[in-house]
Amino acid sequence: MNNPFQDQLLKAGLVTKQQVQKAKQDKNRKKKQQHSKKEKLVDENKLKAQQALAEKARRDRELNKKKEEQARQKAISIEINQLIKDNCLARDDKCEIIYNFEHNKKVKRIYVNAEMKQRIMEGKLGIARIEGRYELVPQNIAEKIQQRNEKRVVIFNQDQEADDENNPYSAYQVPDDLVW
Repeated sequence: MNNPFQDQLLKAGLVTKQQVQKAKQDKNRKKKQQHSKKEKLVDENKLKAQQALAEKARRDRELNKKKEEQARQKAISIEINQLIKDNCLARDDKCEIIYNFEHNKKVKRIYVNAEMKQRIMEGKLGIARIEGRYELVPQNIAEKIQQRNEKRVVIFNQDQEADDENNPYSAYQVPDDLVW
């Protein structure tokens, strides 16, 4: 018996050996329970920390994907701007014909000459949007721009007759001098 107080009580006859042993067992049980509670708390804290780390990693991955997508879109936009700047057809004071077209449910206009207007209607030229203005680009450039971002090519006529088989007015040709 390691406890001197228990030894004194035992010698005095106030307690029996069974009571001393039972007290030791109770004391040991309480220690074990407290130790297991601490382990459970520690385990719960570790689990919560791991879950928080996993959640943070998931959010970081999503944020990285979003940033990568934004960077990719920005690179595509810069590439499209460069294509338009390098390949746009110069329009000067000789471009007196107003060519009206629809963009975002609004009628917009661009000044062209007769040859440019004819080429637009034939589908050999397209109209592309760059920094809030509209420029004429050749057919192959319009196709490249359309592949990268369809919204940047405002108008580009590609074989519309083939698509309009069910159009009841397909037999009637629109006059060339019609301006709306």
